[in-house]
Amino acid sequence: MILIHPPVAKPCEPPAGITKLAGFLRANGVDCLPLDANLEGTLYLLDRPLQPTDTWTKRATRNLERNLHALREWQLYESPDRYRRTVMDLNRVIAASGKQSHVRISLSDFQHEQLSPLRSGDLLASADHPEADPYYHYFSARLPPLIQQDTDGVVGFSLTYLSQAIPTFAMIGFLRREFPALRLVLGGGLVTSWMRREGWRSPFAGLVDDMVDGPGEYPLLRILGKSALALDIPAPRFLDLPMERYLAPGSILPYAASSGCYWGRCSFCPETAEGNEYGPLPPDLVVEQLRSLAHEMKPALFHLVDNALSPVLMERMARPGLLSADDARTLWYGFARITPHLANPDFCRALRASGCVMLKLGLESADQEVLDSMHKGHNVDVARRALAALRQADIATYVYLLFGTPQETEAAARTTLQFVVNEGEHIDFLNLALFNLPVAAPGVCLLDTTPFYTGDLSLYTDFKHPHGWDRREVRQFLDKEFKRHPVVQKILNRHPLFFTSNHAPFFAASRARRGEALDSRAGYV
Repeated sequence: MILIHPPVAKPCEPPAGITKLAGFLRANGVDCLPLDANLEGTLYLLDRPLQPTDTWTKRATRNLERNLHALREWQLYESPDRYRRTVMDLNRVIAASGKQSHVRISLSDFQHEQLSPLRSGDLLASADHPEADPYYHYFSARLPPLIQQDTDGVVGFSLTYLSQAIPTFAMIGFLRREFPALRLVLGGGLVTSWMRREGWRSPFAGLVDDMVDGPGEYPLLRILGKSALALDIPAPRFLDLPMERYLAPGSILPYAASSGCYWGRCSFCPETAEGNEYGPLPPDLVVEQLRSLAHEMKPALFHLVDNALSPVLMERMARPGLLSADDARTLWYGFARITPHLANPDFCRALRASGCVMLKLGLESADQEVLDSMHKGHNVDVARRALAALRQADIATYVYLLFGTPQETEAAARTTLQFVVNEGEHIDFLNLALFNLPVAAPGVCLLDTTPFYTGDLSLYTDFKHPHGWDRREVRQFLDKEFKRHPVVQKILNRHPLFFTSNHAPFFAASRARRGEALDSRAGYV
């Protein structure tokens, strides 16, 4: 079987989905090949012959190899200004390459000028005309030899982001035309969201043979006609991928210790709307697999891709030398809820001693009434103390804020601004987002909704804000007030362009590499 991760996503680390599936299938006696077509397609576009006419594109094309090399070296992450120039130049090349196909492509996004990933008819049009896709010359040459070597005759696509949808269907259309006997399987996070919409009926019958809702391990075994052999969920497999070609200063290994969210109570959360159940791996198994991967792969960084790391798992990980490989501590980061654990300075120091270099924190709002009405389950005062404790432990923070929720008012948004101003010295990175209302969210019927996007695959709807705090007003507040505050500007200036939170840990790690040593004997009791 061939497992494909299609363009476009950030090309700095292996895909979590197909590497997890590859480990599972191989442990159950299935020979499979994971193909990161996103990485290969990105490098193909960067290497595509160009005839630039402007000075910037000429310079970026001339310095292409040097910039690719720089992104794979630690020194670049010690200079934010040089990093910004490097990624802007790389993006300039890939954007120029995309223009030849009337597509706006970046290092992290894909927008077609005529086709929308929210309309099934447009995705079918992409499948009908694969030669119009900017990646066509790449995948039309890359896929046939792999298909001819595969004995199962099954190809699976992991479709997670909207930015992958149009290239995915171009590849599917090509394979259906050239290899009509293939069994084509479509799964991934975006596909799950489609299939869990009320009244879902697939518009892709005849093009795709199987669509997988949710985790794909056991559905793929059934499709292949195999029985499960392994008793435990095995570790993901990375050995089949070109690890040295990713755009990062060392290997990043994505690892999922759970599916779903252990909290699962937040209003208007897609996880809640889609009914995704929480399924954790045993903490001892997680630690065992991470240690094994650290020894085998010697990565620069583990990316724990869980929706939220549970307190139970974090307590298990808060031990010195947890992920050591050959006496070198492996760094890690992930998303965590703001719990009292993180307000404990000793616990935070123990996390840092285990290799934790950054935590992503979903603060969302600093107005307690907004948080309570959203059932976020955390406290602003705890958040304040957690940020301070994490700073003391030298764990970087990547704080997520969400504006325009039905519960928020303009005054509440200013409360959040004041919180950021007051705690700015404890916040390393910020992600500012506008709220999108899931069409199937609990309580959506209580709001005055209107179509947000035109398309039968749209997952969100617009609504009339109960407090008059509509998207236009929210955007104006963010652009004219929030982002212009000097404290906020200083934080936003650290933001890694295009790669965002995936590269942010390297800036935090570079700070530590410049001489901030930690006591490796520290522990949490």
